[in-house]
Amino acid sequence: QGQLVESGGGLVQAGDSLRLSCAASLHPFSEYAMGWFRQAPGMEREFVAGISRYSSRTAYADSVKGRFTISKDYNNNMLYLQMNSLKPEDTAVYYCAGEKTRSTTSVPTTTNYAYWGQGTQVTVSS
Repeated sequence: QGQLVESGGGLVQAGDSLRLSCAASLHPFSEYAMGWFRQAPGMEREFVAGISRYSSRTAYADSVKGRFTISKDYNNNMLYLQMNSLKPEDTAVYYCAGEKTRSTTSVPTTTNYAYWGQGTQVTVSS
């Protein structure tokens, strides 16, 4: 219980797409709001995208709105981040995070999540 494992990172060119996956040992998955964060070298970890317990609400950082899409697969306890039109400034280690919540609409955007993965590197070349 509480293990998050990211995958799907890699080296791509500007304009390409990637889909990050996060296998979540959080049960039941529907009780957890989930989020994606990223951290570039020398920078603080920042919020990228979040999704509420039942996927009724999502939130995105302004820098990724319209390019990234977060989603949950309840059958397989998976969290995804579809990233399109990637830019060099998207280069970072990407982390998934989970937080148990009673709220059906809460989408936490700070780093106050209880569970974190180990991260996956995304590098976008120009």
